This record gives sequence, structure tokens and C-alpha cells, in this order.
Amino acid sequence: MTAQIELTNVNKYYGAYHALKDIELSIRKGSFTALVGPSGCGKSTLLRSLAGLESISSGTLKIAGEVMNAMPPRKRDVAMVFQSYALYPHMTVEENLTYSLRIKGIAKADRKKAANEVAAVTGLTNLLGRYPRELSGGQRQRVAMSRAIIRHPKAFLFDEPLSNLDAALRVHMRKEIRALHDRLGATSVYVTHDQVEAMTMADHVVIMRDGVIEQQGSPLELYDRPDNKFVAGFIGSPAMNFLPAVGGPDGRSIILDLGMKQTVSLERAVQPGRALVVGLRPENIELAPADEGVVSVQVALVESTGATCFLTMATTPELSVVFNGRSQAQAGDRVGLNFAPASIHLFDADTERRLPD
Repeated sequence: MTAQIELTNVNKYYGAYHALKDIELSIRKGSFTALVGPSGCGKSTLLRSLAGLESISSGTLKIAGEVMNAMPPRKRDVAMVFQSYALYPHMTVEENLTYSLRIKGIAKADRKKAANEVAAVTGLTNLLGRYPRELSGGQRQRVAMSRAIIRHPKAFLFDEPLSNLDAALRVHMRKEIRALHDRLGATSVYVTHDQVEAMTMADHVVIMRDGVIEQQGSPLELYDRPDNKFVAGFIGSPAMNFLPAVGGPDGRSIILDLGMKQTVSLERAVQPGRALVVGLRPENIELAPADEGVVSVQVALVESTGATCFLTMATTPELSVVFNGRSQAQAGDRVGLNFAPASIHLFDADTERRLPD
């Protein structure tokens, strides 16, 4: 499918600080791409570079096949939705929506028609006469998105647009933004620090750290086959367990160090004595009687939300288990843990890179 946005060997410097490092990224037309990573990883800098609010230091940036390196923001034909809404408080919803059209000299009747069409799509029809102060946070965010939609841009750029909303409203707005994207057939680039937002909303997820793209792919590709320990720990909630281990002497097992050495058989070869990090997702671990598990551990903490139970084990490092339902285990009990060999992720202890399956 045609690439709507292409970045080739893009770098960004702030003086001596290297903010973006050799970025290679192709965003398909009509796709929903999430840029995700910890604070300071470069995701907002990358988004602002797409918008023209930051100039890139080197490399090539194309939008719809046209080089945009020196193009000012107003000529890039992209629309940005900010965390702060950035609405004009003295204008009604309709006036906020049509402001960009008025600047372009569009006739009043055509502006009103465009506002009504967009409002019908975003559920703002009954709010066109109100002022921003009369709206809820979710309604203001819909106005900000509608103001972007009315321009029919080549791409929508979202800069953590839900950060100001409470948890329940964030979940609701995630659904609204994704549904809106699907209806419009738009190209969307969405910056967030919340990996759950990225996983649930995006077709393509780009994980960044220290100005570098660590891995990119579909949400389930990143979940199932993380390239390194950082990606494995960032994707998934609760986070993946990481346990020190070494390759067993038979070349088909590992020796886990959970404060006590325990041998676990594998379905693949591993170099004897090789220093490893074992990754185990909490949801891939099952409870068993103490004498029937692959490993035997003591429970340190039990937390139940009613539908879901979280257990923390008294191991070094701590080991977390999560499952649907309720547990009879109590703090201090000894339990067994079972996990399929196929659910084990192996990383080199020195490089933190994933080992081949």
C-alpha cells in the first residue's frame, strides 16, 4: 500500500544533544500508527518534525510523496490535535471549527455546511452554539478533533490527546478516535506514553527509546516476539517478569535463579553455561500445588479486583502472576508455578537481545 509519510535516515540535534537518531519509518496511507515510549524517548519530537514545528537536522521527510524538509507547517497539509485542546475561548464551537476555513476565505454558507457535516460525524451537532467553557473535557477534545477533520488533511497528528482526561473517559475516547479514523479512512499518527493505548488503537506500533526506534510492527508482533528486553518489558500489562538464568549442562534446559536454583526443560537448544535473562509474562503462568509445579515458590502478596487476581511471589527478583478469577492462595503459602516452554522468552544477559527460537 502507498506510503503517506516516509522518513529516511532522519536526525534531529538540539546543539550537541542527538534527539532523533537515523529514523527510518514508513507510514501507510490510511493506517493508524502509534509512537510510544518513555518520557524523553523522542516520540513528540518526531511528531513535531512531521508537523513542521521542528526542523530536522538531516535526512529526508516526505508526505504524500513530496519532500517536506524545508516546507513550513501551513503548507504540509497535516492537522495536529494537542493534549491541551487549544480552543479559542471567545469563539463558539462552530466558530472554532470553521476558523481555518474563514482564514482561507471560504464563504460563510460553505463554512456552516462543513461545520454541520463534521459535527454530525463527531456528535457535536447540539453543541455548535456553545463556548468551550460550557463543555466537558471529552466534548472539548471532540471539538479539537473536529477542527482538524474539517480541513481534510493528508494526515492527522495526535500529541497525547487523552492525557488530561480521567481513566473512564480515556477508554471511551480511545474507542471514539479509532472509530472516527476508520470512518474517515484517514492516516493517523498518535503519540502516547501509554502502551495500552498504543496496543488497543493502532495498526502499527513504533517503540522508541533515547531517540532510536527499538522495534516496530503490529501490536501482537511486538507482544509475541519482542526484539529485546526493553520492548518485552514495555509491551504488556502487567509487565513481563525477568529472571536471571544460565543454560543447563544438557543444552536443552535452563537453570533459573529465584533465590534458589531450579532447572526448567526447554523445547529448543541453548548453549550450556550461557548467561541469560528469562522473560515470562504474568498471564502465561498457572498456579499448581506446591509439589506439582515446574518451580515451587512462596506467595508474598495477593491482590484481587474481583474479576482478576494478581499474585506477587517472595522470590528474588519478584515474580508476578495474573489470572482471571479468584485465588485461594494466601500470603505465606507455598505454591507451584507451571508455564509452557513455548511461553518462555530468552534474552542474552549482556546484549539484552532476543535469542532465536
